[in-house]
Amino acid sequence: MQIFLVGGAVRDKLLNFPVVEYDWVVVGAAPDEMLERGFKQVGKDFPVFLHPESGDEYALARTERKSGKGYYGFEVFADKDVTLEDDLVRRDLTINAIAMTDDGELIDPYNGQADIESKVLRHISPAFAEDPLRVLRVARFAARYAHLGFTIAPETLELMKKLCQTGELNHLSAERVWKETYRAIGENSPQVYFEVLKACGGLQYWFAELDVLWGIPNPPKWHPEIDTGIHTMMVLEQAAKLSTNPVVRFAAVCHDLGKGITPTDQYPAHRGHEKHGIPLVKRLCTRLKAPTEYLQLSLIACEYHLHMHRIEELKAATIVKLLEKTDAFRKPERFQQYVQVCEADFRGRTGFENKAYPQREIMLSALAACADINPKTFVDKGLVGKQIGEAIHQERVNRVKQII
Repeated sequence: MQIFLVGGAVRDKLLNFPVVEYDWVVVGAAPDEMLERGFKQVGKDFPVFLHPESGDEYALARTERKSGKGYYGFEVFADKDVTLEDDLVRRDLTINAIAMTDDGELIDPYNGQADIESKVLRHISPAFAEDPLRVLRVARFAARYAHLGFTIAPETLELMKKLCQTGELNHLSAERVWKETYRAIGENSPQVYFEVLKACGGLQYWFAELDVLWGIPNPPKWHPEIDTGIHTMMVLEQAAKLSTNPVVRFAAVCHDLGKGITPTDQYPAHRGHEKHGIPLVKRLCTRLKAPTEYLQLSLIACEYHLHMHRIEELKAATIVKLLEKTDAFRKPERFQQYVQVCEADFRGRTGFENKAYPQREIMLSALAACADINPKTFVDKGLVGKQIGEAIHQERVNRVKQII
């Protein structure tokens, strides 16, 4: 039995990246031997075991053969005779096919170290095109390492395009797509994930509402970059600078989906795109099975982002209505996330990246000014029922008037 550290742990060690999880491959062992050593088997599709102390995953060396559609359409063969090289060749990218021994010796049969030096994401073999999930994985790795200068090898991008043309991405599960997307939007350059999917033709399958935004014009006065798809990616880039929260970043992706259904005779204006985007956000989040918090913030950002931009033009009563409609008083943290999305939207335009956004301070000051209003104050005055709510609302308006 031989045990090797493999995959992302080795890759990130070589890149001086923090290692999040350790994966191991076991050569020359059978399942019963692993169980005898106290390992716990998990997964029914192929033999993967959890270490009895560390909890790390140890997988028996295996080979795969395409037998059906999608991510699970493979027959897996694990045997003592499967070599380390056999196991590594089934992986997606050369940089993910490097193994390390206990004493730090690297085993690199597919030149992953050279591609790390060259900063290239390159597939190992033509079998890459058998697994549609790899399109999303490569896009995620591109988002993870773009700031280091990594690019996708032209021949790999070509394979990704061909794989997208087969329609295989339709056979992925929503859970797998969401898992890759969630991880991607948490990376250093999350916009690269969607840009890569757009470039290879993969965005249309799971992100159709986003895919159509490229080519749709905006008024040059407000959007020097003009293209709505480009603007959305710029907003996501700014959101990543403002927040590490994936919920904020995902809402940034969704804020302008309504522009995708604007009648062409109205271009470059997009009247009512905030309301029009609501069903599109719901449809996208339903397809991806996105968690509720992602849907809720995305809906708020979609419907109310223009209110935030125009706060200096709004009356105190309108500002209070915005705070109430977005449930800011009960969920102030989510409201602050909404403000971050709006600031990212403002900055996500050519030439606006470093401009001040005073709307943020005005809105958060308005929220803070109303935070300590206590219903008991009005109960003690003898108010009942609707009178209490009306009095609270009016007190909020009075306080916001002082702020603005």
